[in-house]
Amino acid sequence: MTDATGMLTVMQGLTGEDRAALGRAVDALEKTSFAGRVTNLLGRQIAFASDALPERLRNSAAKGANLALRAAMSVALSSLKGKGLPSSSRFHMAAIAASGAAGGALGLAALPFELPTSTILMLRAIADVARAEGEDMDDPQAALACLEVFALGGRTQADDHLDSSYFAVRTLLARSMTQASRYMIDKGIADEAAPALVKLLSKIAARFGVVVSQKFAAQAIPIIGAMGGAAVNLAFLQHFEQVARGHFAVRRLERIYGPQLVRSEYERLAKGLTSAEQTAPG
Repeated sequence: MTDATGMLTVMQGLTGEDRAALGRAVDALEKTSFAGRVTNLLGRQIAFASDALPERLRNSAAKGANLALRAAMSVALSSLKGKGLPSSSRFHMAAIAASGAAGGALGLAALPFELPTSTILMLRAIADVARAEGEDMDDPQAALACLEVFALGGRTQADDHLDSSYFAVRTLLARSMTQASRYMIDKGIADEAAPALVKLLSKIAARFGVVVSQKFAAQAIPIIGAMGGAAVNLAFLQHFEQVARGHFAVRRLERIYGPQLVRSEYERLAKGLTSAEQTAPG
């Protein structure tokens, strides 16, 4: 696209097709909730399990989230690069279901071992989404944007008070993302022990841990078993895949129209979504 064409595109705003794509991204990023998804899957039991989750287990979930992200980066980031590799969604779904089945059958004791496997598989699935939206996986920024999805998918109650939780999280991570990307470019490697990457992973893990706690709570239900564990893990994958589709759609539109225009239109759509929810009949 030439500079003149790009300027004309920005002046005219988003096309109807791209505005629709952005609307779908808003839905994915502002309405998506793993807790809600699992509650629909398992019923009201998940809410009670979450409330009763011991502090020790919540701490374990936070530590597990950090370790899982470090394992995912060290194992998966090095193999994200590829020239137009086809999507392997069915493989990811089958593998993560099997991992969840093992966790459900063996109980909470298996989760510290199952979580890194699930997280690595999800990162590969997220990378497939990124490629489909035109991301260059040879670019460290694109690879780190895949990890960023784990923070974007960890909504908290505080997010409800923000004008746009999606952009608020991106802003929160922006400096650490830049520093980590610069390190990877300068060194040509993804060393998870590097201070820049440790800082970024710590911030991502703080939000990812919210969803991990909810996953732990769901799989802690005594009667869940292997089938339930597989279902929870599939919901885990589908949640982050949906967030990834929204995130990388926004990034694709930013490359076309520029971040400022896309953010302005996104926030307009997000406010409309909030207004519609508030005026909907109860």
